[in-house]
Amino acid sequence: MTATLRAARSLPLIRAGRHSALIGDPLLLALLILGPILYAATAAAGAVPQATSHSVSSPTSAPDSADAPLAKARLLLQDGHIEEGERTVRDYLKDHLASAEAHFLLGYALFRKVQVDSSAELKNSAATPQEEKSRQEYAKQSLAEFTEGAKYQVPGAFDLKIVSLDYVLLKDYPDADKWLTRSLQKNPADSESWYYLGRTKYNENRFAEAISAFQKYLELDPRSVKGEDNLGLSYQGLGRTEDATAAYRTAISWQEHTLMQDPGPFINLGALLLDQNHAQEAIPYLQRAIAISPQETRAHEQLGKAYERLAQFPNAREEFEKALELAPENSRLHYMLGQVYQKQGLTEKAKLEFDRSAALKKENPDR
Repeated sequence: MTATLRAARSLPLIRAGRHSALIGDPLLLALLILGPILYAATAAAGAVPQATSHSVSSPTSAPDSADAPLAKARLLLQDGHIEEGERTVRDYLKDHLASAEAHFLLGYALFRKVQVDSSAELKNSAATPQEEKSRQEYAKQSLAEFTEGAKYQVPGAFDLKIVSLDYVLLKDYPDADKWLTRSLQKNPADSESWYYLGRTKYNENRFAEAISAFQKYLELDPRSVKGEDNLGLSYQGLGRTEDATAAYRTAISWQEHTLMQDPGPFINLGALLLDQNHAQEAIPYLQRAIAISPQETRAHEQLGKAYERLAQFPNAREEFEKALELAPENSRLHYMLGQVYQKQGLTEKAKLEFDRSAALKKENPDR
């Protein structure tokens, strides 16, 4: 058995009880792990894993092919018919238990179910604990299918990418890092995998390695706003504020004349300016972020903080209240709104917010 095959077959089954929550930190939500990471994974990789030359036929194969059901399943997944695609693969597996391609495709379909279920987060609405548990289970089931498929065939680069993103969903960043690295060894020209690796390294607080990954991503995808923005976040993680500021400003300049703009660099530059006690300078960037995307909870939160520091309490109150409309289960936002009420002399309202914050924190320490 080759070293590559041994490595492929060492895909670990998911360990029950290891992952207590799904997507608990706001960075994962804002950024790109349930948003762009989940959504772009399919588009960047051609929407569905493709058959290998010695295995399952491609969607363009003749309809009388023995593996036509898998070709049909790929097309269904590509067209967004996730449930039907999953059923088609499961039916195929009843008579082809040793089909690696079918197991990989089912693993991908289960990953896509998490993607579909994540629409609430993409709209900045918090998922319920039950929804989070359901998505966690899909990620575990997806990993189990890739583990089973690896018994029969070495996973390809795309398969390993999806494995890594399952681990991202479970907030197991070391394993996500491991499988993304192996995916990139197979396909170093996959720009999106470099981006995901940068995000994973960032979440591991390995900021220097995140910088290297984002720089590689930017070599392959020049003038990527999200790449430059995340490069800035990584510089900021190392305390290189001048480099971070330059990266945010570059990302902003790259989309100056585009219709569809990304609010990320505006929010991150505004937050950095707040950290440097430049609240007045931060406000225009945060206002611009809200103009681009009014549903961005973090933009309202940061703008509220800026107004509070300038003692503009009515404005701060308005922004925190808007943020809470978007994220009513966020304990931190309730606490900050309570502080503003307190400064306005609204003692009873402040107490209600502080009590609500404490209750939410007790129910879910991650929020």
